[in-house]
Amino acid sequence: MSVDSAVPGRSSRLPSLTGMRFFAAFLVFLFHLSLLDAYSTPGQGHGPFASALKNGGWAGVTFFFILSGFVLAWSARDNDTTRAFWGRRLAKVYPNHVVTFFFALAMYAYASATWGRGVPNLLLLQAWIPKADVFFSVNNPSWSLSCELVFYLLFPLLHRAVQRIRAERLWWWAAGTATAIVLLPLLVQLSPTGETFGPSHANSPLYGHSITQMWLVYIFPPLRVLDFLLGILMARIVLSRRWIGLGVLPALALTVAAYALSLRVPFLFSLNAVVVIPFALLIAAAAARDASGRGTAVAGRVWVWLGEVSFAFYLIHQVLLSFTQERLGFRETDSLAAAIGVAALVAAVSLLLAWLLYVGVERPAVRAWARRARAARAAEAPAAVRSPRDDSDRPVTIGTT
Repeated sequence: MSVDSAVPGRSSRLPSLTGMRFFAAFLVFLFHLSLLDAYSTPGQGHGPFASALKNGGWAGVTFFFILSGFVLAWSARDNDTTRAFWGRRLAKVYPNHVVTFFFALAMYAYASATWGRGVPNLLLLQAWIPKADVFFSVNNPSWSLSCELVFYLLFPLLHRAVQRIRAERLWWWAAGTATAIVLLPLLVQLSPTGETFGPSHANSPLYGHSITQMWLVYIFPPLRVLDFLLGILMARIVLSRRWIGLGVLPALALTVAAYALSLRVPFLFSLNAVVVIPFALLIAAAAARDASGRGTAVAGRVWVWLGEVSFAFYLIHQVLLSFTQERLGFRETDSLAAAIGVAALVAAVSLLLAWLLYVGVERPAVRAWARRARAARAAEAPAAVRSPRDDSDRPVTIGTT
């Protein structure tokens, strides 16, 4: 049976994955919230809230990386071009990054920014530099976009390579990729420790750990490509009807158990090794359910809307959290109610600004690129051979295409 004849539907919408994307972004928000002085307790294991969320940031970003590979492979079209693909991804990512970069500078980062930190960040090259004050500079969540650019650059090549894998061997490739991710910390532990994260990370689980080793396992773009590749392989597995039929709830239970386990393993293994396989299974299970037309609890309109603004939410929330502590001086609370109230207020304002960023910057940029690409293609193609419809320049989002 050929791959193409077995495809369950490349055009299938994946609203569940869109909804799940917000949960990942919100997990990152909770992680960064737990690092604020008011939500952590130095010297006492950082308190129960911070201790429970200490791997939330790593987990959320790992989910994004796998999801990115999955969605791009799911959405890939034979008539697409590499140039059009790269243009769409830049239009999706870079305008939001530029706006939040200067927003972060204006709100709080001007005090610590230097040319040596700011320029790599603005150009999304910060993840290539193994210095904490560079890859976590200005608006620190943007380091993951530095990795995403590499993913996008390699996607046409990776996708073609995965397409050539015989369907019956896809699981072997996925297992091999996941094994490499799981075992990577073992190899990195053999590298020199070097400088460690210092007092500026006293509230963070990074404190006291090797910057170089953490950078290799968690930040270094060529190694994070493995997470992205795993997502591509899982998409091909579902599209080729090689999915094992694992349900969403068992996959979710496995994910929760893995996260709980990640709180007890050595630091380098807690970054992404423990959760990467459950995440890959959960994403594939949700996509398979959406493709079958059954959907999930997070496939509704509200969850899809939250998922659509989640990229902007991811980029904006840290600016507000840092502003709240560094400029407004919110470093302690008198009561649990006040702590919850401030957190809810910051989350609500972040969501409002994320929506404004989505409708005012992200969506117009994507649509402008689509119009420009259509016009260029129409000008180049002879009228007699023009296709009546070519959607290769459409926005690549999930649940909306």
